[in-house]
Amino acid sequence: MSLLADLLSTMFDRETAYRSKTVWDQKPIDDLILELISNKGEVTGMTLALQILAKYREMNGQEKLAFFNILAYEMDIDANQVKMALKAYKEAPSKTSYKLFMAASEPKRQEFLRRLNQVPGSTADLVMMRKDLLKYTKEYPLLGALDLDFKHLFVSWFNRGFLVLRPINWRSPAHILEKIIEYEAVHSIDSWEDLRRRLKPVDRRCFAFFHPSMPDDPLIFVEVALTNEISDSIQTILADDRDALELSSVNTAVFYSISNCQQGLAGISFGNSLIKQVVKDLSTELPNLTRFVTLSPIPKFTDWLENVAEPGLFEHADLRQLAAYYLTEAKGVNESPYDPVARFHLNNGAMVHSVHLNADVSDNGMMQSSGVMVNYLYDLSMIETNHEKYTNEKEIPMSKEIRNLVQIINKQKLRTA
Repeated sequence: MSLLADLLSTMFDRETAYRSKTVWDQKPIDDLILELISNKGEVTGMTLALQILAKYREMNGQEKLAFFNILAYEMDIDANQVKMALKAYKEAPSKTSYKLFMAASEPKRQEFLRRLNQVPGSTADLVMMRKDLLKYTKEYPLLGALDLDFKHLFVSWFNRGFLVLRPINWRSPAHILEKIIEYEAVHSIDSWEDLRRRLKPVDRRCFAFFHPSMPDDPLIFVEVALTNEISDSIQTILADDRDALELSSVNTAVFYSISNCQQGLAGISFGNSLIKQVVKDLSTELPNLTRFVTLSPIPKFTDWLENVAEPGLFEHADLRQLAAYYLTEAKGVNESPYDPVARFHLNNGAMVHSVHLNADVSDNGMMQSSGVMVNYLYDLSMIETNHEKYTNEKEIPMSKEIRNLVQIINKQKLRTA
């Protein structure tokens, strides 16, 4: 398949080189967009798509904004056509009337993006295109509808059925290892030696999801420490001089870093599927594993203490009590947990298991959470139950230890009320 893709790409590159000098090279981008959306020929469509993608790569920021405005405003739905098509369907429901309604309610820009994606290797270009678009959506809210169209298509193109789980180890190709260093978002990798400590020892694992259209660029990856206890410190996991454990002695898998790699795929969830697949694969490889936990950051904890929590309300509480209360009681939008990492793991069916002081004494760890970290426990027998209770009843599963810490805070609040 890779050879076929290369041959096709070469053929279309040659076609573009010929066509661009005689037909389209001097045409403005808006003309090329209209020609691509109206053209029915496969080879011509491919050539147009290649030309548009090549022009886009050369654009500066203002030119990209103008490009997005063309898609947002000139290729939007026609509200009157949608109303008429819906009225026709309601009056006479049929395959034909429904097809007409579907055609009217889908903006032309979705078909435009699909045609761009027919070019071999163009999926990565479209992911980068959305990354650029996201820079403008806050300042220009009307571009939000265009972003929803990107996301709608990406949800289909990047669904779990297309993703490939690959182990990453010290023998992986150098260009893949470079991506791991670049994309690590939780605990930065400072050198190749630092990366070696995370990948080479027998008691360390790393797994990543890839998409067939982006085989050399991971979408998300997770780093795992195999231990004989629930880890309470990232310094211990990443220590320079630690001794690797024999696999026969490990019983716990600690997920200590999960990094999303593609900003252009923001809002497309991979983490849930990744954790479940890794748990399944590790359980098959190492039947002696009985516990699956995270050692997670608490990125919004300091922000909440300083800017959201009522001043003086917790003056007699210690950091562990405050962290437990924050993770289970502090609420944000729609009564969901204030902390984004908590939302992610709780939605996956994990429970808040334990909190630890001085667990991350790096500059970033001290800044975001005063060094506190949390274990989320993935109890395989309770994942579905926990998920249902969290999503349907807003109930946050927690260990007895966490519940006791929260009760201390609640009792203090009652005394001061």
